[in-house]
Amino acid sequence: MDETQSLTHSDIKTNSTRFQVLGAISFSHFLNDMLQSLIFAIYPLLKGNYALSFTQIGFLTLTYQLTASILQPMVGFYTDKHPKPYSLVLGMGSTCTGLLLLSHANTYPLLLIAAAMVGLGSSIFHPESSRVARMASGGQHGLAQSIFQVGGNAGTATGPLLAALIIFPFGQGSLAWFSLAALLAMFVLWRVGNWYRVQHRRQKQSVTTRPMTLSRNRIAVVIGILLLLITSKYLYLASLTNYYTFYLMHHFGLNAQTAQYHLFIFLFAVAAGTVLGGPIGDRVGRKRVIWFSILGVAPFTLTLPHVDLFWTSVLSFIIGFILASAFSAILVYAQELVPGRVGTISGLFFGFAFGVAGIGAALIGKLADQYGIEYVYQLCGWLPLMGVITALLPSMKK
Repeated sequence: MDETQSLTHSDIKTNSTRFQVLGAISFSHFLNDMLQSLIFAIYPLLKGNYALSFTQIGFLTLTYQLTASILQPMVGFYTDKHPKPYSLVLGMGSTCTGLLLLSHANTYPLLLIAAAMVGLGSSIFHPESSRVARMASGGQHGLAQSIFQVGGNAGTATGPLLAALIIFPFGQGSLAWFSLAALLAMFVLWRVGNWYRVQHRRQKQSVTTRPMTLSRNRIAVVIGILLLLITSKYLYLASLTNYYTFYLMHHFGLNAQTAQYHLFIFLFAVAAGTVLGGPIGDRVGRKRVIWFSILGVAPFTLTLPHVDLFWTSVLSFIIGFILASAFSAILVYAQELVPGRVGTISGLFFGFAFGVAGIGAALIGKLADQYGIEYVYQLCGWLPLMGVITALLPSMKK
């Protein structure tokens, strides 16, 4: 009971933003995505240890991403009807198990199983934690999603840095040390679950769901446009998240550890850019943020393959910063489009993003094996031009 009170002490007024809860769920998102990003960060190590091809690297990502992608919408749909306050702890336990298995895996099939376990944890974590963020928003939905997202993106940025400092010097087995971070996350999520349980009881007593403002067919079309925008964003992100270190090593002759620092610069920019998308969307509208964050990054992605190492780092920072603001705006836009289906929408969009990233990683790996890593970045640079279809989105007025 004391744990519940500690999380709800600043939550007396119904419409106040629960920053303590948002901080807890954002910190958990930080730990969750930090642990998951370690998989991508150690690809150069795994490639050398097991003589993997780029295609096999891509299928590792595909296994992780598809496990999360397929299950997330199902989890979101189920928990919309049957909320499970402590399912977040279960999800983090699956991630911890996958990480321990990855630290001791000595064959490619075991690597795939470990990746699937981490993906399972992600499929449970993201829909439910996104619901907690909205419950704790106090009406500032964009701000709440940005606080939640920045934790995850900061964790994703931190993973490669920790890999360079710890895993590369000490080897694959040192991954097991990070299980302590998973245990810490499980403790925090247990406390969040206590708050979630009490808050859910309150909302059940006074639930009001505003009606949809568009027809079902129109909503389906708009959801399809948003998913296409997600496709553009996450296909390009897949090229950088999974293969940027290989590009730097091949194109500029960097070693694996130095390339990880450059990857950290890009991922740090993604974390920083996430802070802006939600609150700016609250003020000026989600559609404008989506316009700028996807289409606006195209000149930089098209220039990236043709510059030296210094400008590659500068452009990667700009790209990450601008592109990052899109997801919070898209997710809140969709949640407002289909009120009362927070879990379903969150699961759909997180799951679709994971699926696109996984399929994209596999396809990009195949292209890199066949045509070379430079060709990948020349081709992927055109993806943000898909942002022109933002013009087809209706303006969502409060």
